[in-house]
Amino acid sequence: MADESYDVMVIGTSQGGRFLPLDLAQAGKRVALIERGPIGGACVNTGCTPTKTMVASARMAHLARRAGEYGVDTGPVSVDLAAVRERKRAMVAGARDNYASRLTQDGLDLFEGEARFTGPKTVEIALKGGGTQTLTAPVIVVDTGARPRPLEISGADGVNVMDSTSIMELDELPQHLIVLGGGYIGLEFGQMFRRFGSEVTIVQRGQRLMPAEDEDFSDEVAAILREDGITVVTSATPAHIEQSDDGRVQMTVHTSQGTQQIQGSHVLAAIGRIPNSERLDPAAAGIRLHDNGAIEVDEYLETSVPGVYAMGDVKGGPAFTHLSYDDYRILRANLLGGKQATTAGRTVPYTVFIDPQFGRVGMSERQAREQTRAVRVAKLPMNAVVRAIEMGETRGFMKAVIDAETGQILGAAVLGAEGGEIMTIIQVAILGKLPYTAMADAIFTHPLLAEGLNTLFTLPNA
Repeated sequence: MADESYDVMVIGTSQGGRFLPLDLAQAGKRVALIERGPIGGACVNTGCTPTKTMVASARMAHLARRAGEYGVDTGPVSVDLAAVRERKRAMVAGARDNYASRLTQDGLDLFEGEARFTGPKTVEIALKGGGTQTLTAPVIVVDTGARPRPLEISGADGVNVMDSTSIMELDELPQHLIVLGGGYIGLEFGQMFRRFGSEVTIVQRGQRLMPAEDEDFSDEVAAILREDGITVVTSATPAHIEQSDDGRVQMTVHTSQGTQQIQGSHVLAAIGRIPNSERLDPAAAGIRLHDNGAIEVDEYLETSVPGVYAMGDVKGGPAFTHLSYDDYRILRANLLGGKQATTAGRTVPYTVFIDPQFGRVGMSERQAREQTRAVRVAKLPMNAVVRAIEMGETRGFMKAVIDAETGQILGAAVLGAEGGEIMTIIQVAILGKLPYTAMADAIFTHPLLAEGLNTLFTLPNA
C-alpha cells in the first residue's frame, strides 16, 4: 500500500501507549496507533488485571479455609479453576472492550499488525489481514513492553514449561507446581496455586527470595510461604529437566547441599522478562539498545534518534505499570505542553501481591547503608498493630529508614495486611518532605492499620 504520513506514531498499547494517542488525537494531531497483539497491552491482558483477579480468588479460598478461626462454619473448601479462569477472562474482556471503545477518537487510526523500522522515521507494518503498510511520522513513540524470559536449561525444549501468561489458562489444578524464580512474579503465582490446592515448590537461584529487598524481609517472606505449606529451595541452580510419558516432570538442581531431584506435575518459569525490541529492527532506525535489548533513552524518554521516544518496559528498568503511566505523563507534558518534564529523581513505589502484601517506596536499609548515610531505623511487627490483631492478620512487619541528621524519611516497606496501602501513606509523607515526627504525631482513625504508623515512627533507633 502507498505510504501514509502522520503527525505521531505510537507503537504498542501498553499502559502509557493506551492513553497518549488519545490525548494527541484530541489535541488535533493525526495519530497512528499500531498494535500486533490484543488491545491494551500486558497490564490489561496478561499482567495486572488477570493476575490480581486470580489473586483475589486465591485469597477468598484462603479465608474460607480459615473461617473456623472466626467462628464461621463454611464446610469443606474446593476450587474450580475453570471458573476462576472464566472470571479472569471476563475481567480482561471488560477492560479491553472499555479501552477499545475509546479508539473511535477523530484523528486516531488503529493498525493491527507487526511494526518494524525501515528508517529513522519510517515504519512498515505487516498487517494481520495480509499485506503491508508503510507509515512515516516526525514523532514516534515505542511502547511495545516486554515478555517472559524462556527457560534455557538442558531438556527444556522437551518439557511443557509454562510462563506467567500460559499458567493463567489452566482449567485444572496442578498436582505439584514447580516454580522457577523467587522474585515477585514467582512468589505471587506460587502462593496463589498453593491456596488453590496445589503442592508448590519454589526454586530460587540466589540465597534469598526477593533478593532486591532487605534480608529481614526476604527471610520473613520465606517463613510465611513455608507456613503456608510451600517448599522453598534457595541457592539452587537448575541443571536439567525432563518429562516422562505420564507427564511427570523431574528437575535436577545443584544446591549448596549437593544435587537434588525435584519432581512435579507442572513447571512455571518466572525468571524475568525480555524487552520486545528485536522485531522492531531498531538498528534500521539507528536506535541504540542496552546489552539486555532494552531501548536506550535519556531523562526525557528520547532515544538516540531525535523525535523517537520509548516508554514503559521496553526501555528497561523496573517493570511496573504505574511507571509506564508516569512515562505517559512525562511525554504528554513535553509533546503537548511544551514542558521539560523528566524521569530524574522520581519516587517509584511498588507492591508485591503476596498475602500479606509487601509494599515498598524509597530506599531500603541496605541501600542507605551502602551510601554510608547516617540512618535511624524504625521497625514494628504487625502483631503490635491493634487492627491487625483484630483481623487475625498479624504476619509481617513495618520498617522505615530515616536520615539521622535531617529526620527525613528516606524509604519504607510494609509486609503486612494491606501493606501496599499503608506504604502509600508513607510515600505521600516522603513526597511532602515531612519529617518522621509528623507521622509519629499524626492522628489516625482508631483502629485502622495505618494507626500503627504512630508507633512505628516513635521507634527509630541508631
